Amino acid sequence: MTRPRFRPVGALLAVALLAAAGCSAGSTTAPPAGGGGEAAMTIGLTAEPANLDFTRTDGAAIPEALLVNVYEGLVELDQETGEIEPLLAESWTASEDGRTYDFTLREGVTFANGEPFTADDVKFSIERVQSDAWTISLAEGMDVVESVEVVSPTQARVVLSEPSNSWLFRMTTRIGAMFDPSGVADLANTPVGTGPYEVTEFRRGDALVLSAREGYWDEPPAIGQVTLQYFDDATAALNALATGGIDMIGTVQAPESLGRFEGDDRFQIIEGTTNGEVTLAMNNATGPTSDVRVRRAIAMAIDHEAVLNTAWAGRGTLIDTMVPPTDPWYQELPDVTPYDPEAARALLAEAGQENLTLRFRIANLPYAVASAQVVQSQLAEVGIDAQIEPMEFPARWLEEVFTNADYDLSIVAHVEPRDIRTFGNPEYYWRYDNPQVQQLLAASETGTEDEQVAALQQVGRIIAEDAAADWLFLLPNLIVAEADVDGLPENRIGEAFDLTALSRS
Repeated sequence: MTRPRFRPVGALLAVALLAAAGCSAGSTTAPPAGGGGEAAMTIGLTAEPANLDFTRTDGAAIPEALLVNVYEGLVELDQETGEIEPLLAESWTASEDGRTYDFTLREGVTFANGEPFTADDVKFSIERVQSDAWTISLAEGMDVVESVEVVSPTQARVVLSEPSNSWLFRMTTRIGAMFDPSGVADLANTPVGTGPYEVTEFRRGDALVLSAREGYWDEPPAIGQVTLQYFDDATAALNALATGGIDMIGTVQAPESLGRFEGDDRFQIIEGTTNGEVTLAMNNATGPTSDVRVRRAIAMAIDHEAVLNTAWAGRGTLIDTMVPPTDPWYQELPDVTPYDPEAARALLAEAGQENLTLRFRIANLPYAVASAQVVQSQLAEVGIDAQIEPMEFPARWLEEVFTNADYDLSIVAHVEPRDIRTFGNPEYYWRYDNPQVQQLLAASETGTEDEQVAALQQVGRIIAEDAAADWLFLLPNLIVAEADVDGLPENRIGEAFDLTALSRS
């Protein structure tokens, strides 16, 4: 396959998954630096990166800020269409058997430290994902790579051990980021990429400042300096926007308060969809939720429409499994675990769990706290005492829930693209181990497009029938910005917050 160069118009404003929170409002008056336009912009977000190293720190907040902006890959995802487009590779071809990819690299590309980008960096970056240097769970997406060959400085060949329908798509995520061997010594504090921006300041608990850099290979961004300002209070972010302290809220965390901006010609509101599944995780390996009857009872005790209306002001989409409508294998499964409290009580009785107490250890982000309160009330109606414990992001939740799986129930939004595959990994924090699902996921990699869709739809149904988790709702893409901000996206379907799309009219 050979594709022309194309940069998407739409920006991606991702909802953070695993991050801490910040505080005060920023300023839009600081002069921009580097090679971009003269404008500066401050964007309010709720979730702050724990550090700047997405090779060793799980979660969405780091790639949200750095992917595409600081780090680039061979390919990228068009946020409006979902198509895979060229980036550092100006074109590529795939062999008929689907195992060999030949990439033609752009010439004249340099890293922020001045080093040239060549096929040697492609080899280094891909092989590094396969090494102990990468510890995040998504790194397994590179396991299928058998070898990387440097054909010439501008030609790289990647050979897979078997055909993979998902590998090139995964190369649009953080595992496809290109690194310079001399620029990986301190990734947590000093990222070095080929992108249009570089990090010029990281004030922990407050803000991350990105400035357009000199020598970028493509057109410089219209906004020369972007400050990502982090708030631990959703109302504080809205107040900062209303009073001119920031220019935009990238992920509105108080949707019930949007009315204050409606009808005000100083502002614009964007509302679309995302692939951020607000998921009620259930521990499939230990405790009462290791019993499928208990998990199904929990799912049937929840009135999802009421959760959406109460917790998120009715803004969002109801889904029945770990697949958003923007994925090719989306399906509606209302018959699997319908809202039925009476059936839930019967299942709990069958399991001998009529009076059940569960540890409900949630992320301390607004959507999770609001949703947990509604879920807790609904579970109480069927005899389940779900004891809510909000946990600090990222350190405590990541360590105790995500890493150690020390929980019964949890709530967090999963924003990584096409993350239904996490149910094929028994070590993932829901500890779901189903050989049939693992076999179907493997089969989906090597079949035709139709076979892939059929296999993943079957996976979607099985995990819903097993109540491997419960999906409360799909987060909307809610943005409020000053009226003259251009390049805002309607939908969000990937990891990166593409600052290059933003401009002022």
